Amino acid sequence: MGSPALADNEAKIKYAMAILASIINDTGIPRNIRRAAANAITFLRDPRLSPGVRAANAVSALDEVSQDPNMPFHARTKIWQAITILETVRD
Repeated sequence: MGSPALADNEAKIKYAMAILASIINDTGIPRNIRRAAANAITFLRDPRLSPGVRAANAVSALDEVSQDPNMPFHARTKIWQAITILETVRD
C-alpha cells in the first residue's frame, strides 16, 4: 500500500481529471481549449512520471490556454479550479 501523501495526490489528480473531462465534453467551449484539457489529462495519466511532475506538466498546458480571450467564463473558472488543485500536488 502506498503512502497517504501518494494516495492524496492521486485523489487530487482524479478530481482535476474529472473537471477537465467536463470541459472536454462541453461543446460550447472552443476546440483549442478542449484540446488543451485533453492534453492535460494525457499528462496526468502518464505512469512513467511522478505525480508532482505529471501535475506540473498539466498545469503548464492549462496555463497557456487560460489566457485565451475566447474562453467562456465558466470554462476559465473550471480551468483555474483544476490548476489550483494540481498546484497542491507534491512529490
